[in-house]
Amino acid sequence: MPAPAPAAPRLKVTGLRARPVLVPIRRPPVSASGAIPRAALVLFDLETDAGVTGRSYVFGFAAWTLPAIVACARGLFDMIRGDSLAPVDLEAELRRQTTLIDPNGLIGLALSGLDMAAWDALARARGVPLVTLLGGAPRAIPAYNSTGLWIGPVDGLGDEAEALLAEGFHAIKLRVGRDDLAQDLAAVRAVKRRIGDGATLMCDFNQRLTVNEALRRARALDGEGLYWIEEPVRHDDYEGCAAVAAAVATPIQTGENLVDTFDMARAIALRSLDFVMPDVQRIGGVTGWLRAAALAHAHGIEMSSHLFPEFSVHLLGVTPTAHWLEYMDWANPVLRQPLTVQNGLARIPDRPGAGIEWDEDAVARYSA
Repeated sequence: MPAPAPAAPRLKVTGLRARPVLVPIRRPPVSASGAIPRAALVLFDLETDAGVTGRSYVFGFAAWTLPAIVACARGLFDMIRGDSLAPVDLEAELRRQTTLIDPNGLIGLALSGLDMAAWDALARARGVPLVTLLGGAPRAIPAYNSTGLWIGPVDGLGDEAEALLAEGFHAIKLRVGRDDLAQDLAAVRAVKRRIGDGATLMCDFNQRLTVNEALRRARALDGEGLYWIEEPVRHDDYEGCAAVAAAVATPIQTGENLVDTFDMARAIALRSLDFVMPDVQRIGGVTGWLRAAALAHAHGIEMSSHLFPEFSVHLLGVTPTAHWLEYMDWANPVLRQPLTVQNGLARIPDRPGAGIEWDEDAVARYSA
């Protein structure tokens, strides 16, 4: 009988670089929640004693958050310095040590960035894509282009919609929540006239409306051919969102602001959503996403992603109710190999980890 193979050496986490950057956005967002002129990112490099480095990034929404996220990341890393590269255990330890602080907000973003980098490092150490480490295989995921159609004049929306589709997509998302319903209807109809029934159109209110106004506008948008209506009311008003979901035929999509799976479980219990779209940095990184995917599966709810397409495409590859990948190109300027979409599909990269490599010249150029 052959002798058992020796156990693989257990890697330990030994160092962290957390670098803030302010990256230009090709089509700067202007939603009902405000404008974002540049992408405020923190880039994570989690180092191990074997020379393997895991990479991830988080999005701080505004430049003023970057120093705080970096400080949180460094403080959290000190709690796990020298520990084994076991992402689930690392995440549990970080949550245990931040129980009294409340591991959400900017602390939560930093925690998720570390979790994502740890999973990336483990996949790189095994020499496999992240999706493979998680039990899946590289494949194609349906994607929609979310990089344009912001709040603004209705004139020109048709041209922009065509340009977004021409980048390799069959689905796009329109931001709504203008000053009055007539403007939103005009925007939806302008885009639908141009793209026809052969392309899919989602819309997003970015939490702009009161419950009564959301009911009025969502009812008016019923029958306009929208695939979903996203975040019509404040993200944590689950009862209000449930009232909207019950009153309209168009599915209601929410989830980008859900924190871990506790909020998600409550949102589902109150029937406040038809589809769910967790954000990997808010839901708890890769570890939190896996919990959320199991919860969505248990309730038979289609699950899409929010931002972070480089990680999200791998995670959707192991999500039983995988729905749509939201494609955003905000990190592309600092990536050597950005994710690509062809014929409406994003193919999971067949290279170790999440496939993230920094363009160091660009990182230096956009350093904050």
